[in-house]
Amino acid sequence: MTQVTAALKQRKIIHVDMDAFYAAVEQRDNPQLRGKPVIVGGDPGSRGVVATCSYEARQFGIHSAMSSVRAYRLCPQAVFVRPRFEAYRAVSIQIRELFNEYTDLVEPLSLDEAFLDVTENKPGIEFATQVAREILSEIRKRTELTASAGVSYNKFLAKVASDVNKPAGLTVVTPEQAQAFIAELSVRRFHGVGRVTEKRMLARGIASGGDLRQRSEEELQRLFGSSGPYFYNIARGIDNREVIPNRLRKSIGKETTLDEDCVDKGEMMIILDKVAKQVSELLISRKTSGLTLTLKVRYDDFQSVTRSHTQSEPIDDAGIMLDLADTLLGKTEAGPRPVRLLGLTVSNLTTDILLDESAQMELPFP
Repeated sequence: MTQVTAALKQRKIIHVDMDAFYAAVEQRDNPQLRGKPVIVGGDPGSRGVVATCSYEARQFGIHSAMSSVRAYRLCPQAVFVRPRFEAYRAVSIQIRELFNEYTDLVEPLSLDEAFLDVTENKPGIEFATQVAREILSEIRKRTELTASAGVSYNKFLAKVASDVNKPAGLTVVTPEQAQAFIAELSVRRFHGVGRVTEKRMLARGIASGGDLRQRSEEELQRLFGSSGPYFYNIARGIDNREVIPNRLRKSIGKETTLDEDCVDKGEMMIILDKVAKQVSELLISRKTSGLTLTLKVRYDDFQSVTRSHTQSEPIDDAGIMLDLADTLLGKTEAGPRPVRLLGLTVSNLTTDILLDESAQMELPFP
């Protein structure tokens, strides 16, 4: 056993992910919606999009970023609800306060998910699985909502595990189970593998974590550049990233083109929540941050505008980016004026980085 492996085994990481968060809040606040297919987003008679939907709606093939018109065709009995972003934010704050009762090492990824390092936790609980069970129970008790959690010795495995038994699931991946668990994973489940990279991997016979593990580091670096060593390590369960509460983020951007034009600011904020999360992940991977956040809006007539905010402290959190984006969006004509593209970019970098093809990409919705 290497020293690195031994160190990794000592870490206890939990990834908590709320189940169908926005739709679940709507069902909680309106009992008449419970058990029904609920779509949070634009009205089916408009050119709006699906921001998110309940599990009942997902059974009909409905997903985020789908046009509301198409969603209605798939499920005419669905209930369409306008987003209430402030309600979702309030619940998110409540959940994060709960996390802080267990550890100060909480790294939010978006309004509805976060990493927790509970290697040493405030209640002094020995087993991370017990901590996760308590947190899921307390979330349900305090908010009447459910969440799923993954527990493992690193962030990659904890995050993947949290998605295994949704909704209201808890999955543990021990160091002894890790190699077999990774071997069965589709390469698309690996962070950093989008549609383009997945296609390139499949073309080379790399379909699973087991396939990826068969390739040398040199080959992966030749095929995928700077991401090669990352893929090599992650296929072996090696992820040295720490849970950092105040992560320094970096000066690159993401943008997404909507399937249909959007006129609802609540929908736009939910989309920007996803974009902020993607930007923050890139900032972490490149170990940098920036002082300026720029919001990009493209209207339905293809006119693009930007609004920026510069501050003295580095922008270091997806939540901060989202708050700033909310203010910047109010300085545009988005709302009555239909929007077809939204993007966020962090600039005025605090460190030098090499630009690559991922610096500005379209965000695929899950």
